[in-house]
Amino acid sequence: MGGGGSVLKVCADHRGGINWLSLSPDGQRLLTGSEDGTARLWSTADGQCCALLQGHESYVTFCQLEDEAAFTCSADCTIRRWDVLTGQCLQVYRGHTSIVNRILVANNQLFSSSYDRTARVWSVDKGQMSRELRGHRNCVLPLAYSAPWDLPSAPCVEEAVAGGLLVTGSTDGTAKVWQVASGCCHQTLRGHTGAVLCLVLDTPGHTAFTGSTDATIRAWDILSGEQLRVFREHQGSVICLELVNRLVYSGSADRTVKCWLADTGECVRTFTAHRRNVSALKYHAGTLFTGSGDACARAFDAQSGELRRVFRGHTFIINCIQVHGQVLYTASHDGALRLWDVRGLRGAPRPPPPTRSLSRLFSNKVGCAATPLQPA
Repeated sequence: MGGGGSVLKVCADHRGGINWLSLSPDGQRLLTGSEDGTARLWSTADGQCCALLQGHESYVTFCQLEDEAAFTCSADCTIRRWDVLTGQCLQVYRGHTSIVNRILVANNQLFSSSYDRTARVWSVDKGQMSRELRGHRNCVLPLAYSAPWDLPSAPCVEEAVAGGLLVTGSTDGTAKVWQVASGCCHQTLRGHTGAVLCLVLDTPGHTAFTGSTDATIRAWDILSGEQLRVFREHQGSVICLELVNRLVYSGSADRTVKCWLADTGECVRTFTAHRRNVSALKYHAGTLFTGSGDACARAFDAQSGELRRVFRGHTFIINCIQVHGQVLYTASHDGALRLWDVRGLRGAPRPPPPTRSLSRLFSNKVGCAATPLQPA
């Protein structure tokens, strides 16, 4: 059984639960979005709050942090862009008619999903909606984007993928693939018998992996719409996914994390010790970090499955985790952001796959690669 992790700092400035945590690409800042209707920017150098982002009229559901701008979405049906230096609101994106669930910023475009059953595409700079994607029969949850340069250049698909492809998951039990340039639905991915809660993309392989309340993960070819394989061993809803080096990690309401071979669907490892649902995942330098409804975060050796450390101190579900340098960041519905010392967690990184490596991973967990852990 792993030992306890030591907390470096507790940031309790928010007056409501923290729904999401995002790390900037340069690793210098963190962004938290809260039930109190605000977002906060934090310095990773000292853990201090460096800006309070106020303006939303309801709780913040999700956020994404870039080097020069922060993006938040809210139950007030809007999305906002903020200056990371001044905390000033630069743009308000209006158009959704219900809660905005997720946002994704890529290729100078902003993508959003909502309870209003639509996904939308916006110009980041102009703040104008360029596409409204209608077709789902219920609320739209996860988003993933595949840029044009990551897709085949064959004449038969070149026009369709000219602006990239957006993949959306919905509580209607389907995922859809959209042509961003035209706004047309390229494929509807049918097979799940429950809501699609999470998804990740293998962009070089143009493959989507979706997790559902039906307790399965399914792999799809996003160009043809073909269902490639079904991953069946979980006994509860699949809540979160992570894709690393041809391995799929899945966190579930059955209190386990499973590791699967992406190319075959074979389950090769199960990580136990959670007392409630697994709500967050982050693979980092040979270590798999998890957050759970039991208010604990855990660190496992990704190769052996051994539990290395337990991080106790939160009083409610951990919604999101990030790792930067030698620090683990956990955000909880108890309203606290906690910083933990992860020195001494050694895990041998897996070698790259023999034929190709993933150039970029896009998932429902919007985050950025962190600096590798340093040995103690």
